[in-house]
Amino acid sequence: MTEHDPAITSETARRRIPLPLKVFGMLCVVSGAAIASVLALVIVGMALIVREGGLAGELSTATLVIFAAQTALMTVLAALFAVLGVRLLRDKRRGAAQLTEVMIVILILVALCDMMLGGLTLDLVPYGVVLVVLIALQSYVDPSLAEERELQRKLRDMETREQAEDGTLGRDETGKGFIALNFFNLFWIFVVCCVLGLAIETAYHFAVVDPGHYQDRAGLLFGPFSPIYGFGAVLMTVALNRFHDKNVVLIFLVSAVIGGAFEYLTSWFMQFAFGIVAWDYSGTFLSIDGRTNGMFMAMWGVLGVVWIKLLLPWMLKIVNLIPWNWRYAVTTVCAALMIADGGLTLLALDCWYQREAGRAPDNAIEEFCADHFDNAYMTQRFQSMSIDPGNATRAS
Repeated sequence: MTEHDPAITSETARRRIPLPLKVFGMLCVVSGAAIASVLALVIVGMALIVREGGLAGELSTATLVIFAAQTALMTVLAALFAVLGVRLLRDKRRGAAQLTEVMIVILILVALCDMMLGGLTLDLVPYGVVLVVLIALQSYVDPSLAEERELQRKLRDMETREQAEDGTLGRDETGKGFIALNFFNLFWIFVVCCVLGLAIETAYHFAVVDPGHYQDRAGLLFGPFSPIYGFGAVLMTVALNRFHDKNVVLIFLVSAVIGGAFEYLTSWFMQFAFGIVAWDYSGTFLSIDGRTNGMFMAMWGVLGVVWIKLLLPWMLKIVNLIPWNWRYAVTTVCAALMIADGGLTLLALDCWYQREAGRAPDNAIEEFCADHFDNAYMTQRFQSMSIDPGNATRAS
């Protein structure tokens, strides 16, 4: 009779998925497969109706495209839930964390589509619940066990202190990229570039677009922040991190394409979700639907080169002025404030849209926004924006 090593047996037992999570996995398989099948039939049925002209004149083409994209994404998400359920039932922890990351991205895209079709409604709450579940699940099913994660955390704290003393904190230890792509670094890149981008845009408008005339170009209700530059900088950093030692021409081209695409999609989302037009480049050189153009794509290219080659190392030094033992607490508080500012901004924009559409406030939240962020306040705060509900793609 073969004797088993107690350590191996214990390790195997600890890696097994607990029974409650397996029950959850079974629910994922059944519900994911069923929902994916139903949504697939909906896609087929919708295609047949559109082909026969059944929705002609009722909904705009953009609305139909967004609805179709949302349905397709929900179908993929449901199928991935079924796959995740199978992995949980088979005790396959490895790869589950990566699968949940993909599911989180798809879930966010589905929520954005829902926002463009219906605005900020309670229908978005289930997406938030599922997002929290996926994040918690991602943390739990990671192959690293609790004891290993605790040991790694202590080791990371020791390394963090050493790196802070050596001035290398935040650098990519693998050498594949310039900066470590963790939440701390990316969050502060977002914040710094929100402020820096707003300052550059305001100065450009004051000196070139409308000489001598100051215009508030902020993108959030509170603070000197323009989130398009923050998100753009994060996107640039993630995309170009491994290009930090590459040829300047290559960095310029990649930055121009990424920046132009990001600017286009941001304009597209703002118009279709809230009827907002924040910029219009129609009639300019290489204009693409008025949402971006050749000059601004070139500017994105230059900014990408300057950012990766010059500003990113400087910004890393500035961020590392935060004492290493305070960095997580400070970042958590600031992230919570930024999320609150962003959420309240979206809510105020949605209420502004509702008022411009001729709908009177009918709940406490809308009345609060009408009292504190009325049309005059919103127009003054977001001076670069114009809002027209007729530009949106909401079905109602």
